[in-house]
Amino acid sequence: MSTDDGTHAGGAPASGAHGSGGAHAARPDGSAAARPHGSSSEPLTAGEAATQAPGAKVSGRRTGSRFGPGLIIAASFIGPGTITTSIVTGAEVGYALAWTIVFSIVATIILQEMSARLGLGTRRGLGEAMREVFHSPVARLLMAVLVVAAIGIGGASYAGGDTSGTALAVTNVVDVDTRIVVVVLLGLIFALLWTGSYKVIEKVLMAMVAILVVIFVVTAIIVKPNVGDLFQGMFVPSVPSGAILTAIALIGTTVVPYNLFLQAQLVKENWGDVPVDRAMKEARTDTAVSIGIGGLITLAVMVTAVGSMFVRGIAAEEGTDLAQALTPLLGDAAPWVFALGLFAAGFTSAIAGPLGAAYAITGVLGLSSDLRSLPARIVWVSILVVGGIIALTGFNPIQIIVVAQAANGLLLPVVAIFLMIVMNNKKLMGKYRNGPVANVLGWLVVAVVVFLAGYQFADIFGFLPE
Repeated sequence: MSTDDGTHAGGAPASGAHGSGGAHAARPDGSAAARPHGSSSEPLTAGEAATQAPGAKVSGRRTGSRFGPGLIIAASFIGPGTITTSIVTGAEVGYALAWTIVFSIVATIILQEMSARLGLGTRRGLGEAMREVFHSPVARLLMAVLVVAAIGIGGASYAGGDTSGTALAVTNVVDVDTRIVVVVLLGLIFALLWTGSYKVIEKVLMAMVAILVVIFVVTAIIVKPNVGDLFQGMFVPSVPSGAILTAIALIGTTVVPYNLFLQAQLVKENWGDVPVDRAMKEARTDTAVSIGIGGLITLAVMVTAVGSMFVRGIAAEEGTDLAQALTPLLGDAAPWVFALGLFAAGFTSAIAGPLGAAYAITGVLGLSSDLRSLPARIVWVSILVVGGIIALTGFNPIQIIVVAQAANGLLLPVVAIFLMIVMNNKKLMGKYRNGPVANVLGWLVVAVVVFLAGYQFADIFGFLPE
C-alpha cells in the first residue's frame, strides 16, 4: 500500500502538492505559498492559506457556537445503545466497569482532536485526506469498499435501532402505534438534514444534549451514589467474571469510527473563517469539554442504575427497566423522565448517524460532501430509508444496534490506523502533523482497539474457549 509522505519512492522531495487539490496553497506558477519572513520554513497548509495568505478574506467569526462540533460528536455516541448498555452494566456489576467509560472518553478525545486538527489544518475531511495519502488504485478501492460497506451497514443499522429506540421512548408513555411514531421521526430527521444547515443541526443536537445532562445528572444525584466506590470503579480497572464483552460494548458505544469523519467536516463548517491557530485552540477545548460532557452523561446513567437497581438487587434486561426502578424515587414522573432522556438520546444518534455516514462515504469516493449536494443527499437518504425499513419491520432495536456496534467495532482499528498515517504525513499536514506525544497516545489507543476488535472477532466466530 503506497502512501504519500512528501517524498518520491527514491526519497527525493516531492515537487509540489499532490494533484490539483494538494494540501498546500499554490501560487499561479505552481509553487507553494511561503510563510511570512521569520516564521517556519514550511509552506502554508490549505487551512492556513485560506485564512492567512495575502488577499485571504477572513471574517474571524464562527458559523456556529463555541461548543458545537464536539457536542454533536457527544450527541452521536449517546444513543439508546449507550443508555441501555450503561443501565444493564450498572445493574449487573455496579461500578466495576466505570473505568471503561473513562478510558473510552480519553481515547475518543485523543482521536477526535486529530480529526479536528486534520479538518482545520488541511481543509479536508478524513475521507478526502485518505484519498490523497494512499495513491495505489488497489488501496483506494479496498479502502472505499471497506468504509462504504461497514459505515453503510453500521449507519443503516444505527438509524434503524436509534429510530426504534426513540419510538419506544414515546410509546412507553403515550398510547400510539409505534409505526406512526417511526414515520414521524423519520420525517423530522429528513427535514432537518435536507436543510443542509450546520447551524440548525447544531442547535437541535445541543438542545438534546442539554436535556440529557439535566435528566441523568439529576437522577444520578437523587440516588445518592457512594462516591468512594464510584471513584474506585473509575480509576482501578477490573473485569468481573464473564464481563469482558460488556466492557468491549461500553467502549464500542463511545469510540465510533464515523465520528472521525464527522468531526473533520464539522470543524470546517464552524471555524472556516477563523485563523487556523485560533481555531485549533478553540476546537481542542470544544473537543475535550464536549466529549467529557458526553462521558459524564454515560457515567450518570450508570450511577443511576447502580443506585436504583444494583444496590437493591434488581436485575435489568433492557433500558426501560430503569424507569420502574426509579418509581420509588420519582413517583409517577419516573416513566416520563426516562422517556424524555431516551427520546433525546435516540433522536440525536438518529440524526448524527446518517450525517456521519454521508461525510465518510462521499469523502472516500471523492464526491462532494456538501449536505445539499446530490451525492451527500443520496447517502443520507439511503441510510434513512434502510433504517426506516428496519424500524418498521419490528426488529428489536437493541439487537439492531448490537449489529451496528459489531460492524463499527471491526472497522474502528482500520480507520484509526488510517487516521494515524494521515496525521503523520508531512506533506499534507505541515506543522499540524502529530508530534511525539500525540503519536504515543494515538498508537496506544490503536493497540487497544485492535485487541478489542480481535477479541470481538474471535467471539463472533466462536474461537473463544467456553
